[in-house]
Amino acid sequence: MDALLLALLGCLLGEIGDKSQLLVLALAARYQRNGAVIAGIVAAAIANAAISATAGAWIGPMLGADARLLFLSLSVLFLGIGLFWPVTSPDPLANWPTGAFVTTMLGLFILGFGDGPQFLILGITTHSGNPVLAAVGGAIGVIAASVPVVLLRDRLFAVLPIRAIRLGGGMLLLIAGGIMALSALALL
Repeated sequence: MDALLLALLGCLLGEIGDKSQLLVLALAARYQRNGAVIAGIVAAAIANAAISATAGAWIGPMLGADARLLFLSLSVLFLGIGLFWPVTSPDPLANWPTGAFVTTMLGLFILGFGDGPQFLILGITTHSGNPVLAAVGGAIGVIAASVPVVLLRDRLFAVLPIRAIRLGGGMLLLIAGGIMALSALALL
């Protein structure tokens, strides 16, 4: 259950104010088809989470307990550092000739590939050995961060203190990742 909760909260936090939300905003405004855009979000989130969890399940057994904890700490640290990084608007995919679902699914899949939340799911799976819970939690976190953007559009960004959430979340993740790294290295 720890894998589910950590993946859900970490991925939710990692997606707040990120490029994925900005792309979803652009696609939702362009297509005006909430159902298709949400379906694309769900498909991309599930695909990215499944790839990460599968890779983590493959890597995990090759590592010792301390190495798995160090791997998890690195994924948490990288996600935390990513929250401090300035976010630039992604390509709105205006020239893609596909519909709302396919454009959203492929755009978010490509954008999320190798992103902080995906690496977090990989680290959680590697450490916990539970790819299903890590994948489900991560996918739910990404979906929970993206769907309100479709439904509320710009109003969401006007209400939420995005910069404060990213900075506070980044500090929290850096502290947690640092403690895990010190523990993995037997320095704590």
